[in-house]
Amino acid sequence: MRTLYTTLVLSLLVLSVVSLIPGVLAVEVGTGITPDITVEKFAPRVWMCDHRVVYDDATEPWRTSNDGQTLVERFSNYAFEGEQISWKVLVMDKNKIDQNIDVYATVGSSQGAGNDIEVNCQRTDYSPDVIPESCNARILEEKLKYFDENTMAFFKCTLTVETPESMHGEYWVTVEAQDGDGLMGTMDENEFWFFNPIIALSVDGAMTFSDVRPGTDTYSSTLTLGNDAESGSGVLLDMFISGTDFYDSASSGARCPTTNQLSLSTFRYFATNGAYSTIDDDEVGARGTGPARDKDAEGYVNIGYGTGFNNPTPFYDGFEILQDGGDFVPGFGYKANVLTPGAEMALTFKLSLPEPCNGDFDTGSIFFWGEAI
Repeated sequence: MRTLYTTLVLSLLVLSVVSLIPGVLAVEVGTGITPDITVEKFAPRVWMCDHRVVYDDATEPWRTSNDGQTLVERFSNYAFEGEQISWKVLVMDKNKIDQNIDVYATVGSSQGAGNDIEVNCQRTDYSPDVIPESCNARILEEKLKYFDENTMAFFKCTLTVETPESMHGEYWVTVEAQDGDGLMGTMDENEFWFFNPIIALSVDGAMTFSDVRPGTDTYSSTLTLGNDAESGSGVLLDMFISGTDFYDSASSGARCPTTNQLSLSTFRYFATNGAYSTIDDDEVGARGTGPARDKDAEGYVNIGYGTGFNNPTPFYDGFEILQDGGDFVPGFGYKANVLTPGAEMALTFKLSLPEPCNGDFDTGSIFFWGEAI
């Protein structure tokens, strides 16, 4: 019984000690801080991808543009009214890629952002899992690999060259993006274009045949035909020749040899341009109803009928001044027939006057044509 009693007494003493401690164990206190978070205002990024094309207009397509589409022959930085430049671009905005973002092509006098907006770009549905390598999408040293529809979108931008009244001269062209906060990004690949350059031909010399004896061949002095396009434009001209028959404007009883008409077929020409001449002419006949093209033993080539370009028959593959030098682009055109700005080719004409022949044939024309490639 003693052991039990002692235990009880000790227990009571412990309880008495505990009851003397102030009652603070049940009180809860706390404090905290409010974080200061500022989200970066991310300026849009713009990357040009694999689709960058120049399109011909629908009115005067060159040889390779009979489909009314791509201008693969355009080697220089010029474009004319109705022609188009098209880009596919990837735009990224880490804040969000919603409808507030504005993507457009600009044209102006300086390189970079802030030039005049010419055309708004159209968002596409293209959403690949992996960003195409051609986009070269990167932020500093970070190369972006995967497409994120929450922060990225593809756009197609098509700029159509307007009339010379609103677009003439040299311009910087690029694609820009602006978000809802007014922040802007610009495609790295700025382009420099000459819009609606003036094109012209220069002819130095005259084709004069005086006191020609019937039944003989007579040669003119050599004249030069040049590309006189606007300085700085870089316009390449594909050169052509055509003509009409000739008549005596006076009532002189002309006859050559059977009527008062001197046929265009009595004229031929010899042309040189650099290392090439008509002596090696390919003699490719014109399409449709065009004339057969041939050169004589001296390398002089016949002239086809035409009073306007492609009128009355297409000029391609028959009316070129020089068919030599190989293809300008694979399967089309002739290198030797192209003149760069300021360049000239030389032409000498031969008249094989029929016998009998009488009259002064002073009415009619031989035309030179230059088509911008």
